[in-house]
Amino acid sequence: MEERKNMIKHKALTGAIAALASVATLGALAAPALAADTTYSPNGKSVAELAQHGGAQRIAAIGNKKAKNVVLFLGDGMGDSEITVARDYLKGANGHFDGLDAVGQPGALGDVQAGTGQYTTFSVGNGSKDSAVGKDGDGKLVANPNPGKLTPVTDSSASGSAWATGTKTYNNAVDVDIYGNPQLNLFELAKAAGKATGNVTTAEIQDATPAVLESHSSERACYGPQGKTDGTSNNASKQCLINQLKENGGIGSISEQLLDTRADVTIGGGSKYFRQTVQGGEYKGKTVWEQAKEMGFQTVENDPAAMNALEYKEGQPVLALMSDGNMPTKFNPSKATAQDPAKDANPTVCTPNADWLGNQGSSLKDMTKKALDLLNDNPNGQKNGFFLQVEGASIDKQDHAGNACGQIGETDDFDQAIAYAMQNVDLSNTLVIVTADHAHTSQILNAQPAYALSTVLKTADGNNMVVSYGTAQEDSRDTDGGYNGGDMEHTGTQLRIAASGPGAQRVIGLTDQTDNFYTIAGALGLATSTESQKALSDNGTVKVSAADGKFTADVDGFNGDAVLSYELKDKNDKTVAASDSSTPLSGVRVKTAQTTPIALDGVTEGSEYTLTVTGRQSGKAVTVDFQAPAANSADKNNGKPGAGNADKNGVIASGKVNNDTKAGPFGAALLGKTGTAVLAAAVAIAMLVAVAMLVKTAKAAKNDR
Repeated sequence: MEERKNMIKHKALTGAIAALASVATLGALAAPALAADTTYSPNGKSVAELAQHGGAQRIAAIGNKKAKNVVLFLGDGMGDSEITVARDYLKGANGHFDGLDAVGQPGALGDVQAGTGQYTTFSVGNGSKDSAVGKDGDGKLVANPNPGKLTPVTDSSASGSAWATGTKTYNNAVDVDIYGNPQLNLFELAKAAGKATGNVTTAEIQDATPAVLESHSSERACYGPQGKTDGTSNNASKQCLINQLKENGGIGSISEQLLDTRADVTIGGGSKYFRQTVQGGEYKGKTVWEQAKEMGFQTVENDPAAMNALEYKEGQPVLALMSDGNMPTKFNPSKATAQDPAKDANPTVCTPNADWLGNQGSSLKDMTKKALDLLNDNPNGQKNGFFLQVEGASIDKQDHAGNACGQIGETDDFDQAIAYAMQNVDLSNTLVIVTADHAHTSQILNAQPAYALSTVLKTADGNNMVVSYGTAQEDSRDTDGGYNGGDMEHTGTQLRIAASGPGAQRVIGLTDQTDNFYTIAGALGLATSTESQKALSDNGTVKVSAADGKFTADVDGFNGDAVLSYELKDKNDKTVAASDSSTPLSGVRVKTAQTTPIALDGVTEGSEYTLTVTGRQSGKAVTVDFQAPAANSADKNNGKPGAGNADKNGVIASGKVNNDTKAGPFGAALLGKTGTAVLAAAVAIAMLVAVAMLVKTAKAAKNDR
């Protein structure tokens, strides 16, 4: 009986989430005020409004200047304090970084446009518990009927999602909103516009910042089909919402989606996660590395020389993962300890790390050079331009560990990559932006603090500098009184953003992370509004083909979508096969600007069918009627729509999106100017019904405890 009750509750919950997801595809309307926290921001917006696409913009009225290319440099955890710590130590208090301090400085780079400002970084939820698609320890859906909460301190995934999509979201989310709906990112939009794309990081490529350009996930730790392991075990149910996993009808893990997005250049760490075995779909039973090779990627695993030897090859994007995990740091670690006069007498001097990959030709500068070379050699890059993101990832990771030397070395590595780019791009047609995702814990003090851990460093000026760390939520001191963990916390202060090149004026003053999306997308001429993004699927097509008794639907042109749904019905209107729609992350992941194949199971030779494919973000749909060819026959047309002999490519039927504006998303005609109002009312009712289902389910669960 208990098992049956739980099953009923699960079905109701997934149904409610599916209802929310389906409503989201029906119109770009503001969601009802679902957030329990109704705190208002200075610009008068509620949490629910801030959570909408573009809802947090501060400079929406300021226009863009066009650029052929954009390079975004992102120092993870690189707040103003982290920049100053590194500058003081390496260059002296009055010193100058060749890259960090040149970008955005008027006159520093000739007559190019330049600007420097600050941006806000808050998120709208402190973890997946604040979303409509939370999970329990077994990966099962635990929905929050009141998603969203103003959260002053962001994490890297919510922060990255904000500039990658223009949508504020909750901490732990990767390119989904608080309701779990995937939001189109800059890579998807750039590829739809025919541009080349590149992603470079010193972190695992599945980590939050690089992941926001190549995936959609309710959980940032959903690294691969076996979770966050080296492939010798499987903890996917602990790290992922199980509805997202391919074996359960979902769009797949971050690593699998990275291959679907198919960026032209991807260079970073995290190679061990590609040794995992795919658990579902077309490549089931193969490793992710094997899948990548079968999909035509040029692959490099932990080999700096091979990375440097890479050349552009048509139809063969680059996937070069240079270390099992995060890349080794430039400097050996230092240790923050409790107040001790001996530290003043013997200040720390940072030493080089022999394991740093820069010693083998894979510094962040080297990887940036390779990415720029490959993108410039790419015909799409030459003709249409490119978008490249470069992340100095371990500034954050060493800050978490109270490791002053580690974060300084990573800031130096990051600065040299920026300096190289500034010397080798054309700033008349390339916009370069340098910023961070969140601030961090390190502070510069005159003396060792009594109630925080610290490191005393000898700077380039020859003076002592105290760097303090005091944001760990628990006492993590080891037996020597030093810091023993990675628990130093982010801080919520606004961040520096600087830009040089066309459109740099948009970073001046106070902006928001989401404004960065509009700055980049606007400069590149990409679709920014919800309606313009939906329109990218106007030319969607579906071709049904038959080969060796198997039937496949090839879907093209749904460039305004990240996820597809499909339903196959027989002539009696009985559903033969359908995609899962239990959550917004269930369904078929769109292969960005490529053909997305859908295996049509259950088709009987000689029988008649209707296939409907729908873009979950755009709401655009294609319906194809066809008759499966009879076995061992030429199969005459028999007067059936879409039936007949297969063409030379095996295509037996095809269809395209019907963009008849008279037809509304509910299948009924909209009545002139009143149509929008009717649609709004219908969507509002549907959303309220869905929310009511969530609330009812949540209450039922509470009563059954």
